[in-house]
Amino acid sequence: MEQLVFISLLAGIIAAAIWWGASTLPGERWQIMAVVPIIPTSQGGWQGMNLTYYGALSATAYAFAVTIFIILATAAGVSPAGVGMFTGLILAVCMPASRIVARLVEKKNGTLTVGGAVFVGTLTAPLITYFINNTLGGIAGPPVHVTVLLAAISVAYAFGEGMGRLACLSFGCCYGKPLNRCSPRVRKLFRRLCLVFHGKTKKIAYASSLDGQQVIPIQIITAILYSACALVGTWLFMAGHFGAALVETLVITQVWRIVSEFFRADFRGDFTITPYQIMAGLTILFALAVSLFTAPPPDLPRLYTGLNTLWSPGTLLAVELVWGITFLFTGRSSVTKASILFYVQEDKI
Repeated sequence: MEQLVFISLLAGIIAAAIWWGASTLPGERWQIMAVVPIIPTSQGGWQGMNLTYYGALSATAYAFAVTIFIILATAAGVSPAGVGMFTGLILAVCMPASRIVARLVEKKNGTLTVGGAVFVGTLTAPLITYFINNTLGGIAGPPVHVTVLLAAISVAYAFGEGMGRLACLSFGCCYGKPLNRCSPRVRKLFRRLCLVFHGKTKKIAYASSLDGQQVIPIQIITAILYSACALVGTWLFMAGHFGAALVETLVITQVWRIVSEFFRADFRGDFTITPYQIMAGLTILFALAVSLFTAPPPDLPRLYTGLNTLWSPGTLLAVELVWGITFLFTGRSSVTKASILFYVQEDKI
């Protein structure tokens, strides 16, 4: 019963967030959250650094994913120390990888890719597990099971990327093709479900000049699909079907990543089949191999144990730290600047 309540609560929160994001975030004012003055100018003003809603929403998605991972992994018997070590190491690998892979594929600075980070993280997760078990096992507690961790992190990833698409709505990135360049069938399908972005500083405007035009709502489709498969993955995980949870979440998310590339208009590299599609295909094969050649533990997860672990000062502070580090990494805009002028209101003196 508690599992049904838990999954229903997650579904309600996610549905409300997606509805709000789709109706609000494509607007112009939802890109820049704050401006910090950095350098004084000769005109008496300041050059500012923009802090973005993209960063705040990305940080929230990261923290949400980490929260889900902590609940699931500790519910399945992984010690809090083991979860903390694995989370820190996997984030240390994936966060830089998101920038490095994007730079290699798209040949641009100031861009990130979740797909590249997932590919690198999936390949390195078993190595990180082996490292923890064989070098830090005494600190981390009982041996960390690779299938459990991969299943937990796959479910958490699906939740995180689903919510993370809201950040793309704010920045205007990862956008779909304009409807006027699609077939009549596609135009009819998305005529009432399309997105329209506003603001010349959004990526869809300065990269493709598609601001103000109806585009395929790739971000919303991704958010709904990933969140739905994450909810199913959660049910499978809590029922002890760790291999099934791993395969279900990774196969659905990566197949959609392959398919969705054909409906996107943003630059993905000079390739017919993009490197991101190849990475997604390899991720699927890797997930299938892990599920076939590793045996999961027999014990069923205990949701109460996971929730109880989360509700502790140390764990909550760790999640807040993840939010802060992620915001500093993704929230400082490198493609926009601001000019600030401060003045005194004489009538208020």
